Amino acid sequence: MTKRSRDQVRKEAHAKGLYPAPLNEGRSRNMQANRRTNTKPEVVLRSALHRLGYRYRKDLRLDLEGVRVRPDIVFTAKKVAVFVDGCFWHVCPKHGRQPAVNEWYWTPKLRRNMERDRTVNAALEAAGWHVVRLWEHEPLVSAINTVVAAVRPELSEHVGESNGLTDI
Repeated sequence: MTKRSRDQVRKEAHAKGLYPAPLNEGRSRNMQANRRTNTKPEVVLRSALHRLGYRYRKDLRLDLEGVRVRPDIVFTAKKVAVFVDGCFWHVCPKHGRQPAVNEWYWTPKLRRNMERDRTVNAALEAAGWHVVRLWEHEPLVSAINTVVAAVRPELSEHVGESNGLTDI
């Protein structure tokens, strides 16, 4: 899709009230820069796991009973699906906050995100997968230990501490 047609589609959606028009060009660029995959916390965690010798698939699409899922990190042989959730997008109890602008749009959207997370967790667990959900602010060593405990429970004690790994 060309930039011109993308802009036209966006203007038409704004006119229909499907989602709010950006407050300014800077905010618009900021929101467009948000990534679905390869976020900084994800990349740091994947790199650390790879340095420790773990091999995985990233952003692998899993087609389950009525649900398509794309975990951030997937250990297929062990059936472990890892998600690194952003505090705003998944309403972190510690850092999540209610939107102050365009709450008519953001509140239901964030609620749908939370509901989708619950649906995805249930579908994965029903299919025999172990689901690991980490917040983007979780310390790297803690995140690594959580993933290792799911993938190789016998090795889960203090894996990252001796490697000088720091926060995500």
